[in-house]
Amino acid sequence: MLDCAIVGGGPAGLTAGLYTTRGGLENVTMFEKGMPGGQITQSSEIENYPGVTGEITGMDLMMPWPEQCQKFGLKHDMSEVKQIRKDGDIFTVIKSDDSLIHAHSVIVCTGSSPRRAGFAGEDEFFGKGVSTCATCDGFFYKGKEVAVIGGGDTALEEALYLAKICTKVYLVHRRDTFRAAPNTVKRVEENDKIELVLNSVPDEVYGDAMGVNGVKVKDKEGNIRDIEVPGVFVFVGNDVNNQTLIQEDGSFLCDVNDQGQVIVDLSMKTSVPGLFAAGDMRIEAPKQVVSAAGDGAVAGIAAISYVDELLN
Repeated sequence: MLDCAIVGGGPAGLTAGLYTTRGGLENVTMFEKGMPGGQITQSSEIENYPGVTGEITGMDLMMPWPEQCQKFGLKHDMSEVKQIRKDGDIFTVIKSDDSLIHAHSVIVCTGSSPRRAGFAGEDEFFGKGVSTCATCDGFFYKGKEVAVIGGGDTALEEALYLAKICTKVYLVHRRDTFRAAPNTVKRVEENDKIELVLNSVPDEVYGDAMGVNGVKVKDKEGNIRDIEVPGVFVFVGNDVNNQTLIQEDGSFLCDVNDQGQVIVDLSMKTSVPGLFAAGDMRIEAPKQVVSAAGDGAVAGIAAISYVDELLN
């Protein structure tokens, strides 16, 4: 019987593992089907993690984290978790091979996955000029022109953010109206550094060994426009990785919002006692490494308190 099962091995999961083990829980296992570290390991350069100066990749940033956690007793089970259930006070973690692990508490940190727009070259140049995070990568294009793909709140807000540091932002949207808040739309339309490329979709992003050189967009009439930019930011939504919480009847183990994000309080507690959620899968997540790590710490402290009260 585990004191705590941690599902997901990104910044949130690793920090939760660090805090639970160092805080006194003796039997803690983190379930991560691949190498720990999360999506940030795909980033070519990190500049906004506190205390980290100089050039460092996402992989380099995350490399010491597992060793630090394991020093305090965190175990890593390189398995995929397909479902989490609860019966009474006991959670059951069901792995992909159908083996069962029982735990007094569970911290879910499975994150979210940015949706791909599906144009040619998007996967090839992802992390080499194609990005899904303006806060992470926008600074690399300071004083340059970039393109933003999307028409929702996130796309417009990120376009406004990029307009503060870039000379020009091409906002490519498949319709002639936006799904964002009216005030955000107004700010975009009034920003001289943002050019609206409406009724158009990305057709291909192209480049060379050094990265992206531009993106070709196609309008409704089939005309192709070549926009020469070194950076293309894609914001067409995120898919929450909440599959482990889906029960046999199709319901969720805990409360989620209409986007499938897990509803938590300030202690990362879900609607189910003993179940915590941290990182990008929770409501209103900033989707930053430092925030995910903070979530993991909070969830870890809360899990310690829950287990102590349960067993004593």
